[in-house]
Amino acid sequence: MRCGGAYAQHRGTRGAGRAYGAAEGRVRMDGRTVDVVDFDDFEAAGWRRQADAYDRHLAAVTARVAGPLLDAAGVVPGRRLLDLGTGPGQVAAAGAARGAEVVGVDAAPEMVALASLRHPGIRFQRADARRLPLPDASMDAVVGNFVILHVGQPEEVVAEAARVLAPGGVLALSTWDAPERCRLVGILIDALREIDLAAPPELPDGPPFFRFADVGEFSRLLRGAGFTEVRVGTVAFRHRVRTAAVLWQALIEGTVRSRALVLGQPAATRSAIRAAFERLAGAYATPDGLDVPVSVTIAAGVRP
Repeated sequence: MRCGGAYAQHRGTRGAGRAYGAAEGRVRMDGRTVDVVDFDDFEAAGWRRQADAYDRHLAAVTARVAGPLLDAAGVVPGRRLLDLGTGPGQVAAAGAARGAEVVGVDAAPEMVALASLRHPGIRFQRADARRLPLPDASMDAVVGNFVILHVGQPEEVVAEAARVLAPGGVLALSTWDAPERCRLVGILIDALREIDLAAPPELPDGPPFFRFADVGEFSRLLRGAGFTEVRVGTVAFRHRVRTAAVLWQALIEGTVRSRALVLGQPAATRSAIRAAFERLAGAYATPDGLDVPVSVTIAAGVRP
């Protein structure tokens, strides 16, 4: 994953307003002006640093969405599949196991290197999801697992996916559900909301983190790029983790936005956030550790 004042980047929105400003790269979102160039640069640099930590701490969780995401995209043997924001390559590997012809792309070269090491039989390359190095109509399916919440201009990414899809091809995207349902991320969000804090200067303003947890917003994103037969659903499961300390480590070390927001606070504020987090996590304690609800939203649509 990537708080009013500082919560704006994390709160969900219904019908989030969005319009281009006069200056190139500056966009109005949810009543705020976001410099999407700064945001995209921040995210890209963060994932370059956090590639290994993400792989250690969170990849096993997000990989559990690979099957439902590929199902939504209709991935079967022989389909040409593009995996956007491939990260360590788990979705690409799952697609290849189904017999698809797979290409995985990521903006972070460290992620590309990691995916290539793990899955040497699959083609991985560095690429900007807004400017893909692929011909028009060259793919039968495009998937993006938890990538759409990490880009400054999701509309551009979806439009580019439409360009590379052949007619009848399917785009499927996933994102975290709202924090009250997806407690894996919601515990930290609620802890942040309890504390009076401001975003540190190194954290640029960005799109609302839970924008696409809203079914209407996710549907409009795809329909706005011309996709038809748009459908949005959720996948829910439980994540077992030994202790609240282990979950805290995963969310701080394996993320970009949340890591910057927490670690950019004074020591006393960080301690208060940690204390609130551990108290809230206690609601999911079992004799064997924490049993945390996870809910993921998946949207899919067909290119006419």
